[in-house]
Amino acid sequence: MPLLDWIAVHWVAALALMLYLGVLMYNALLGRRASDSIAGYYLGSRRMGGFAIGVSFFATFASTNSYIGHAGKGYQYGLPWLVMAFSLVLFTYISWRWIGPRTRRMAAIFDALTLPDFLAGRFLGAADRERHPLRISSGLVIVFCSVLYLIAIFKGAGHLFALFFDISYTTAVMLALLIVVVYTSIGGFVSVVRTDVIQGGLMLVGAAMLFYFVTQAAGGVTSIATLAEQPDRAFLFDWNGGIPFVVLLGVALSGSLKLIVDPRQLSRFYALQDDRAAKQGLWVAVIGLTIVQACLYPIGIYAHLLLDGVSDTDLIVPTLLNDTSVFPLWAADFLFVAIVAAAMSSIDSVLLVAASTGYKNVLAPFSNAAKPLLWTRVAVVALALISALVALEPPGDILQITIFSGSLYAACFFPAVVLGLYWSKGHALAVMASMVTGTITLVSWLGLNLSATVHEVFPALAVSTLTYVLFSRRGSASVQLPNL
Repeated sequence: MPLLDWIAVHWVAALALMLYLGVLMYNALLGRRASDSIAGYYLGSRRMGGFAIGVSFFATFASTNSYIGHAGKGYQYGLPWLVMAFSLVLFTYISWRWIGPRTRRMAAIFDALTLPDFLAGRFLGAADRERHPLRISSGLVIVFCSVLYLIAIFKGAGHLFALFFDISYTTAVMLALLIVVVYTSIGGFVSVVRTDVIQGGLMLVGAAMLFYFVTQAAGGVTSIATLAEQPDRAFLFDWNGGIPFVVLLGVALSGSLKLIVDPRQLSRFYALQDDRAAKQGLWVAVIGLTIVQACLYPIGIYAHLLLDGVSDTDLIVPTLLNDTSVFPLWAADFLFVAIVAAAMSSIDSVLLVAASTGYKNVLAPFSNAAKPLLWTRVAVVALALISALVALEPPGDILQITIFSGSLYAACFFPAVVLGLYWSKGHALAVMASMVTGTITLVSWLGLNLSATVHEVFPALAVSTLTYVLFSRRGSASVQLPNL
């Protein structure tokens, strides 16, 4: 369809997109003014309020993996899939209640801007040990997992743009790339958080609209009862129907642990200005994520009353959005912008964490390059381009990719982050040993095809944690646990 004809039909989306992109650019300029130093570009100079960080926390987590990936998986897994939503809300509370406040205080004491900085401060102490293997290895893990996650988000955004604009998938991915690279590279953390506040509001309204229109098209909220009467839909109500329950628990755990150990979530705590902001942010994050997940996770189940024979569940939400019998044109247009906002809110955060960690903890120790802000911005562009190119031929669906990255984060960082906050023992060798054994266990479990019985996150997390504890007991702590 010619551009002018498309605008005439989708004027709501065109207007909303113009306003949205205008806000992105405005926030990028404001962020640039606040990013005159590394601390400003990476963390907003640790002066961020609780409301903004709380919204950013749930907005950056609930991306296209929720709106497209997780919402669609209800079609395949049925009602038991709601366990995932409950787990995410629970771990959000755990993260803000027991991880966030102590992490904020320690990060300030260590002057940590990235997770490798935090680990080095906790387990090495010497701030000038930039080339220590702990910093570099943890930095590499973060860059690798971030790229995986970016691939998944670009895939979701690509499908959405392709169906909505009636363009090729390749063009759609490149369009998403262009939008996010511009404002993330210019504005840094302040730009990302300010934009997340706008995007979080759009996501809340969008999630509620998705639930309302899909359930109404399916015959109302109570129409789910008709599925129970259909023999070929019985698996939707069976705890072991669509997926063995123990595997489902593993999927839920691996996805939820990211709320505790994912560097993009932890970076929000580093940026909080004080403990009062942390208390405020807790309820903002919990309530926001609860509303989003409660609206999105049932979508795939109701889709059984609207769609048949779906093989790629990532296409369920985009397909429904393009169905005028489900969504009025104005609603589909608004929801398109809301889901775009969801994608952008995660891409920018993951991209900033990957670039800042990749430059500061992987490249900078071996380079005498001046202008760290410039090179961090270059890293933003480079990592986004790599991820978008891989997303043209992605290695799996959105959920598979994001769950694997979550499992790897848990296997590598859970013992060091959680035990490191509360247990006085621990040293760099224990952290690195736990990272190695956890990763080997995770990959081996997948390679041996044992995940159909027990999800890989359980053995990987168990081995990683046990290794950390055993090594920690055999040596003295490099740094005393700060008095918090």
